[in-house]
Amino acid sequence: MPTPSMEDYIEQIYLLIEDKGYARVSDIAEALAVHPSSVTKMVQKLDKDEYLIYEKYRGLVLTNKGKKTGKRLVYRHELLEQFLNIIGVDEDKIYDDVEGIEHHLSWNAIDRIGDLVQFFEEKNERVAALRSIQKNNEEQ
Repeated sequence: MPTPSMEDYIEQIYLLIEDKGYARVSDIAEALAVHPSSVTKMVQKLDKDEYLIYEKYRGLVLTNKGKKTGKRLVYRHELLEQFLNIIGVDEDKIYDDVEGIEHHLSWNAIDRIGDLVQFFEEKNERVAALRSIQKNNEEQ
């Protein structure tokens, strides 16, 4: 089970590889706003835990375990963004809010949020009804 910090690295590595086809230590450091030496230490740990294969000066590749974990972490992040958007959280607050909560929810809670997102997306009038309730509450 990866720690929240490991999850951040796996998620970012997964996104970089999906976007660019590769992930270098410098790219990861820039994306996470950390020092390259911190990235190297974490990458070595992730290699030891079999999330990726790292060869010094040659780069890294995600293992099947790393890809599966990365994909799931990206899904969790995107789902939480959708959820916060649906419930009316201000756009400029969504990313920071997701970063603040994503590591503190069980996968069962994530699955239930997924159900709720699906419930709202299936019928637009459900979102409209929620907005009406929110507007009414703000006026009181």
